[in-house]
Amino acid sequence: MEYGIVSIIIPLLTILLAIITKDVMISLISGIFIGMLVLHHYNPLESGVAFFEEIIALFAEDWITKTLVFALMVGSIIKLLTNSGAIDGFIAYLGEKAKTVDSPRGAMLLAYVIGIIIFIESSITALVAGMTAKSLCDKNGISREKLAYICDSTSAPVCSLIPLNAWGALLLGLIAAAINARVISGDAIALLIASIPYNFYSIFTLIIVLAVIFLNINIGPMRYSVPQPYVPHISTNQTHTSVYKMLLPVLFMVLMVPLMLYLTGKGDILKGSGSTSVYYAVALTLIFMYLYYIPTKTLTHKSYMALLYRGMGEMIPVTIILLFALLIGRIIEDLGTAHYLAHLLQGNISPVIVPLLIFIVSSITSFSTGTSWGTFSIMMPIALALSATLHLDIPLVIGAVVSGGIFGDHASPISDTTIISSMAAECDHISHVRTQLPYALIGGGLASIAFLIAGWLTA
Repeated sequence: MEYGIVSIIIPLLTILLAIITKDVMISLISGIFIGMLVLHHYNPLESGVAFFEEIIALFAEDWITKTLVFALMVGSIIKLLTNSGAIDGFIAYLGEKAKTVDSPRGAMLLAYVIGIIIFIESSITALVAGMTAKSLCDKNGISREKLAYICDSTSAPVCSLIPLNAWGALLLGLIAAAINARVISGDAIALLIASIPYNFYSIFTLIIVLAVIFLNINIGPMRYSVPQPYVPHISTNQTHTSVYKMLLPVLFMVLMVPLMLYLTGKGDILKGSGSTSVYYAVALTLIFMYLYYIPTKTLTHKSYMALLYRGMGEMIPVTIILLFALLIGRIIEDLGTAHYLAHLLQGNISPVIVPLLIFIVSSITSFSTGTSWGTFSIMMPIALALSATLHLDIPLVIGAVVSGGIFGDHASPISDTTIISSMAAECDHISHVRTQLPYALIGGGLASIAFLIAGWLTA
């Protein structure tokens, strides 16, 4: 059955609701239910029953269940690293070594390098970088606004470029949903890796930050930011300064992913199952952390289990968003949104500029809602279906959605990472937004040009 213009109105309405309500969950649920109404001849009772039945039906597919459980277990790893003192020990260790980088450039590089190393979660990245480098930046005349900019510019971009984290769980789930629905073909993890070079905004942002650090580039309001007076810090914290309690679990998880791909692919990494590999990699990491933390008295058995459950609990909202994102992807497929949109665009707009348009729409959605994850959930199913019907390069389209989500989130004053970066650097939030925006716009402009060029080269 052809649904025509209605098939486009529903995803547009979902985006509009996300912008108005600032609540991705409500927007996804509303979009799903309206889609159900259309698919079930506007019968509210049938639509309501179908809504709940379709949610349960998702769990019938093992890859979906593995992806959702993977997301929950990532939350446990983050909570264990945070509350076990592993991250505090890492911060203390860096604090001891900070004297070796006691210069304006060294202070900023310290925050930058921490942002690169800690890719497990964007909020933790920003917090650790800010807390570690703050005193050194004050001592060397670096403003808190510039520190907040560095923290913010390395958190989400790095997490999206090294997606061995909850970001990877969400993106893998969205890509795998399109593959299993036969919207696109390929392997989810291979497509996600192939999309990393097309994550232009994140790449340009990391390059721009390096240029700011080495060339002392101050533009816009950043030129008028004033350093805080330096107050020497006398520490009474006896935290053990070992870096291993944080680095070893992360390194173990990183190594487990290609090993699991090799095993599930029966000797061929490229043929391995992405959802199964990351699922087992994270599960084995939790076992490794137990066997490491309990004998070393980092945690007791009781505290380990308590943190395990609390970490899972904190990831429930993200997991539910992922669940609803998978469901709305199916609704969009059943409505034939991409086919109808492709029909409208055919002959009226060049496929060359479609990746750029996806980047722009994703940026606007993310800026308005303050969430990159919500933007991924709404835009990825539409973009992937559109790429299939217009024969676009799939990794390029994935990169456009991810880049747009991060650009909008980076520039948005209501983004959680923007707020946390202000808190980590202890600077005024609005001042951070104002001083960061010119740099974000430069990165967004460069990314726009890159998507136009990439669209032309891959057409």
